[in-house]
Amino acid sequence: MTTKRESAAALELSPEQLRRLGYQIVDMLVDHQQSPRNEKAAAMIDWTASESIRNAPFPDEGGPPEQALEYLRREIFPHMMRPDHPRFFAFVPSPSNAVSALAEALIGGFNAFAGAWMEASGPAALELNTVNWLREVCGLPETARGLYVSGGSSANLTALAVARKVKLDDHIPGSVVYFSDQTHSSVERGLRLLGFAPEQIVKLPTDADYRLSLPALAERVAADRAAHRKPFCVIANAGTTNTGAVDPLEELTAYCRREDLWLHADGAYGAAAALCERGRQELRGLGAVDSLSIDPHKWLFQPFEIGCVLVREGELLPKTFRIFPEYLQEVHEKEGVNFCDYGIQLTRGFRALKLWLSLQVFGVRAFREAVERGFKLAEIAEARLRRNVLWEVISPARLAVLCFRYAPAGAGEERCNRLNKLLAEAMFRDGFAAVTTTILRGRTVLRMCTINPRATAADIEGTIGKLEELAAQLA
Repeated sequence: MTTKRESAAALELSPEQLRRLGYQIVDMLVDHQQSPRNEKAAAMIDWTASESIRNAPFPDEGGPPEQALEYLRREIFPHMMRPDHPRFFAFVPSPSNAVSALAEALIGGFNAFAGAWMEASGPAALELNTVNWLREVCGLPETARGLYVSGGSSANLTALAVARKVKLDDHIPGSVVYFSDQTHSSVERGLRLLGFAPEQIVKLPTDADYRLSLPALAERVAADRAAHRKPFCVIANAGTTNTGAVDPLEELTAYCRREDLWLHADGAYGAAAALCERGRQELRGLGAVDSLSIDPHKWLFQPFEIGCVLVREGELLPKTFRIFPEYLQEVHEKEGVNFCDYGIQLTRGFRALKLWLSLQVFGVRAFREAVERGFKLAEIAEARLRRNVLWEVISPARLAVLCFRYAPAGAGEERCNRLNKLLAEAMFRDGFAAVTTTILRGRTVLRMCTINPRATAADIEGTIGKLEELAAQLA
């Protein structure tokens, strides 16, 4: 008979213990899913108060699982933002869904090594299947291939590494890459990691709608070529974080083809909108880009982490990343797809399962309707704001993102900036909803992203009403 000590040394629980723990965890998840409106949308523990957590001793001896779960319930989970909360409109929420959350348990439990066909051919086949679904949604041709990564940062880095290989053969001196001043910071971080110096990274001004200006791009590319520099890549936005703006993809594609430039689209936030007809219209030209990033943990309602990178000519991925070490020779002798050859990860998990399972359970139509709901909620918020002269809409509802500010009569720019920052902080302390600020052309503004399919018009009304209540207190 196996003793308790022997089971612990083998890192095992008995079947009865494991089932009991699993049921308790499922109960916690159900409770979490069922009561969001009764909880704060955001909460943060004070740094000093977190000392007992940060400096807790190493547990030499194990204890009852129930005790550990209670500690998590009491001390850890209450102190976090809730990106699945129906009134969490900050940043880009990850509304998630319960089916995909349970899929995460399967992912961890079966522990598939999804880097090689030899080790996980079933999971690899399912990843090929779901990546192909995303390819179809975004309109890329059958030649396109891709893989799942941790998120948009890794997706952008992977795509830009391919662009560097294809256009520069990895020789980067004198080369130049271009994007707008609204582009996500992950792009610049990725370029730095790839060896590009600050003077090789050109941020261009945007037009009145916060889109990349094609005339400004063309002028700068011509000037750089005249100075004997090597333009090689343009990064377009398929839905910016700040305003939801979509750069002119069709025009940029035509220009980049003429100028022999790689065109990457950062669609980490917005590309999923192509799931519905309205989104496809907003994203015209998306399927013609050379590479694309998309984050299913945003507008496809998956838990963190699942990003995806797609490359128009898919064979360029292994041409960029494949290496043949002696300890992987058997892997490369087998027929099939080895995702370790497609990106920077050798060891990688079975991320595709959560997207696949949630689509199987809910169906694509439900996802499409959820995306459409995001558009409508932002427009409801904009209409509500325009009915009160104290609010100024700075960037109208676009791809479910809306920017606005509290602008009482007679308040100058400096006071407006300060008031809106204080207003976001007051809302965070209150916890009723989560709304954050951003800066657009020097103005501090409030920003809402309304992609949670469980949010309602009443949540929009309540959030703006609470902002008005807090604004009156500040005034």
